[in-house]
Amino acid sequence: MKLSNDRLRQTVVLVSAILAIVGSFIGSGAAGGTPIQNASGGALAADSTPIAPDGPAFGIWTPIYLGLIAYAIWQFLPAQTTDARQRTLGYPVAASLVLNAAWILSIQFDLLALSVPVIVLLLAVLIRAFQLTLASRPKNLVETIVADGTIGLYLGWVSIATAANVTAVLVAAGFGGFGISPDVWAVAVIAVAGLVGVLIALSGRGRLAPSASLCWGLAWIAVARLTGALLSTPAAIAALVAVVVILTVTATIRIRSSSTTSTRGLVAA
Repeated sequence: MKLSNDRLRQTVVLVSAILAIVGSFIGSGAAGGTPIQNASGGALAADSTPIAPDGPAFGIWTPIYLGLIAYAIWQFLPAQTTDARQRTLGYPVAASLVLNAAWILSIQFDLLALSVPVIVLLLAVLIRAFQLTLASRPKNLVETIVADGTIGLYLGWVSIATAANVTAVLVAAGFGGFGISPDVWAVAVIAVAGLVGVLIALSGRGRLAPSASLCWGLAWIAVARLTGALLSTPAAIAALVAVVVILTVTATIRIRSSSTTSTRGLVAA
């Protein structure tokens, strides 16, 4: 691959990170935009559906954005220009950043239905990026944190955010649940999210970052259902059970993986 192509990749990642940060600034309401929780008629507010997490859950974006900024800067350094691992990761990370900004804009412009294909595509891109991190080892602790750790956090959060987003769009569209109780639907969706968490733990050989952020989202769903305006004890219990299952599976696999790889280098985040 020509050096000019590597420089282009590095620049695309950095510019995409800047775009995503600007989008997040707008989405926070700090630049005159409507905060995400209040946009689109409040469809994504904590009391909009039984799958919506409580407001503080969105604080996870702070470490995710910090990690993405750190990655964008780190991968721009000369030492990463021809690095084979960054050649595979660069464009998927850039695509995720652009899609993240597109998702924020879709909510800001009340295009709630459009947000679903955008976030589903974002999830698909992050799954691919996560798979790429599994295909090779990070060369040092810095890469473990800014690349593997950030992508893992990003994937875990977007996994639960996708479930919440799809549910919000269905509720906003007037979906009646075929006469099935909202509590039953909530438990079913949370169970699927829990299964996704287990699958990520298995495929990721016990990586901590995706499990941590997914469980963070589930825990705040439980908080919202126990203390918020839209109460649902079954949904809260299901979310807490999912957290316990995901963490148990992740820890078990992590311990086994660490014991077999401790003499062969870093165990990724």
